[in-house]
Formats: sequence, structure tokens, C-alpha cells
Amino acid sequence: MKRGDLRDELRRLSVDDLRVRLNEFRKELCSLRINTSTAHIKDYSQFKKLRSNIALVQTLLRQAVA
Repeated sequence: MKRGDLRDELRRLSVDDLRVRLNEFRKELCSLRINTSTAHIKDYSQFKKLRSNIALVQTLLRQAVA
């Protein structure tokens, strides 16, 4: 999914749904880190994508609260 599409999708979600997505992204990042230590990963750009998605969700949550 392209970043712009993801941004549009996330903006339509409620605050509770954003929190759920944030937890999902964090779990994915954690499992990716664990998999890196146990197995060889070909695409290390996934780390950057997940961290970027986490930052995007956190930003949207802050905007929704304000």
C-alpha cells in the first residue's frame, strides 16, 4: 500500500481504531526484530516503513486529541 493511500485510510479511522492500528504496527516491528535475530531477512526497508507508519499514527492521534 502506498503511503498516501495509507494516510487517507488512517485519517478516516476513529481514535480507538487508530490505537488498535498503532498496537498492530508495534507488534509487527517487534516480531520483525525478533525474526532478524533468528533468521535472515532480505528486505530491511520494512523497519523504516513500520517506524514511519508508527510515527504517522502517533501524529494523527495527537491531532485528534487536540
